[in-house]
Amino acid sequence: MDNAGTRPYRSAVRAEQARATRLRILESATQLFGVRGWAGTGMRDVADSAGVSVETVYKNFSSKAELLHRVIDVIVVGDDEPIPLAQRDAYLAMATGDMAARAQAAADLVASINARQAPLLPAMREAASSDATLAALVSQMHDQRRLEFSRGGSLVAKRQISDVESDGLWALLSVDVYLLLTRHAGWTDAAYRVWVSDSIVALLDTSHRSDPARLRLS
Repeated sequence: MDNAGTRPYRSAVRAEQARATRLRILESATQLFGVRGWAGTGMRDVADSAGVSVETVYKNFSSKAELLHRVIDVIVVGDDEPIPLAQRDAYLAMATGDMAARAQAAADLVASINARQAPLLPAMREAASSDATLAALVSQMHDQRRLEFSRGGSLVAKRQISDVESDGLWALLSVDVYLLLTRHAGWTDAAYRVWVSDSIVALLDTSHRSDPARLRLS
């Protein structure tokens, strides 16, 4: 009996099972890093939470540092699909509609990312202070986020924004400011999104203010 026709199916099933296992590990790690922090989360803890063996965790992630790295990758985009942020609908929406609509799309994207990333911030900083590789990763993330604000801001403004405008967005819409407003000041998610949208318009709409080029970075 020829079983050749069943092999692609079995292979697809195994691949889906492997992906489901990997995603379960990532979800468990995300929860544990957020609650216990970097030092308080071990690979065995992740394995127990995910219902897999420690060997399975190491098969998917060679170290705890790599695991945290992948957790961060997933929380930025919201899932484990291999689609870059810049190719996702939520990102591309920043280029459509009028200024208010584009700013609102940007606000929705920023608020979603910050909400997912905020619980991991203490673990990221703790890891960066104790691991040189992760310190470099966190630094790289800051640089990447700064670049994304330049690109995203240019989409919203429909022009190349200045370094001053880009850095203003980077600072104002940071996870730290998100935490100050939503956790410490008690703002709702809806209020934060409105404020972000208004702030983006205020920063990027040059019709009512002087040329941002008047500001000098050096």
